Amino acid sequence: MRNDERCGATGAGSESTAGRAMTQPNRNNPSRWAQGLGYGGLIPFVGLALAMWFLAPSNHALTASALLSYSATIVSFLGAIHWGLTMRDAPSPKAGRLVWGVIPSLMAWVALLLPTAYGLLLIAVLLWICFAVDRVVYPRFGLQAWLPMRRVLSIVASLSCAAAAVQLIGLTL
Repeated sequence: MRNDERCGATGAGSESTAGRAMTQPNRNNPSRWAQGLGYGGLIPFVGLALAMWFLAPSNHALTASALLSYSATIVSFLGAIHWGLTMRDAPSPKAGRLVWGVIPSLMAWVALLLPTAYGLLLIAVLLWICFAVDRVVYPRFGLQAWLPMRRVLSIVASLSCAAAAVQLIGLTL
């Protein structure tokens, strides 16, 4: 099998990745593994946010820091997906997609430098910005079937970050 066949390309002058995906709509649905891992990835968000509300205040700094670090990692991953999509579309990579792919990582790094409560709030906003970008980009690759899961993941993750930030801010007022 030729390399371009393994990667899903049909050769020079081929139809776009999105065009190929539209002819094979079921191929791009999230698998059970992807769903399990995606929803399983919410466990640290929810668990750490709940811990902020039920653990003694002496544990809040470490718990909030753990949530912020995990959240920053996830936001970086969301940006990296765009590099993967660009690599999938290798013959004509889009510079804008590559630039966007590093912005979530840079903003997550900024969130890590902020006081923890504000970093968590920034991450909550970043999760929604990433989702907004994905709502535009995913359909171009025939990946719109991933958006309902992404929406749920964004809702739960951002609410977890916001709830932890509220608890931290409430403690410092």
